[in-house]
Amino acid sequence: MLLPYFRYLSRARDEHSLHSPFLFSLYTQVIRSRNGAKAAFKPIQTLRKELRKNPQLITITDFGAGSKVNTARQRTVGDIARNSQKPARFGRLLYRLIHRFEARTIIDLGTSLGITTAYLAEATRSFQGNVLTFEGCPETAAIARQNFEQLGLQNVSLVVGNLDETLAPQVATSPPIDFVFFDANHRYEPTVRYFETCLTNIHNDTVFVFDDIHWSAEMEQAWRYIKTHPSVSVTVDLFWVGLVFFRKEQPKQDFILRY
Repeated sequence: MLLPYFRYLSRARDEHSLHSPFLFSLYTQVIRSRNGAKAAFKPIQTLRKELRKNPQLITITDFGAGSKVNTARQRTVGDIARNSQKPARFGRLLYRLIHRFEARTIIDLGTSLGITTAYLAEATRSFQGNVLTFEGCPETAAIARQNFEQLGLQNVSLVVGNLDETLAPQVATSPPIDFVFFDANHRYEPTVRYFETCLTNIHNDTVFVFDDIHWSAEMEQAWRYIKTHPSVSVTVDLFWVGLVFFRKEQPKQDFILRY
């Protein structure tokens, strides 16, 4: 990913390049903000540290592109926590985005051990929102359920199974979706298909966040498709994640911003 990262650095801009009031406030108050409910993050970070030391061995069922670090079918919980979980700053970013848009109906594609999901759930507590999270691996999902219980998160519903079979029925019966975090199958066709499935139940202020948009050539291809989709008005490339907005009042624009 070095070449894409250097390409990103050469093109990324900061708030001084933003003339849109919507993007300027989003960037300065949410994306680059270091404020947040620090007390709410402490239990999640404590749990993360515990998981990194967990020697429990589980069998991985992977329907996606797999891990670049460890492709073994059996992995310890500690290995997953150390190598396959998003760093805390991304959890905090998702937390701030949810607060900014007061998202109540949240979909999380790719639960893993539930650490990132916990940030989503914590963010919705004051809005009485709910997180519907999807995980393909039953043994990983079992660990995630234990983690949600340990954190006292009662606003999370976990769906286990192949996302190709579970996502569409859930989206079809869901209230209008406010926020989706895409962190499941890191390949072009599934990413585009999940995007279009969730697209059927959005509204003007829905926010999509795509993880690892430069992870591979396929993910970069999927990101290009998403940016040019007629339903999309604004996209923000932060290299590690991409933000997608559908606000009809905004002109169609693509931003590459430092994070």
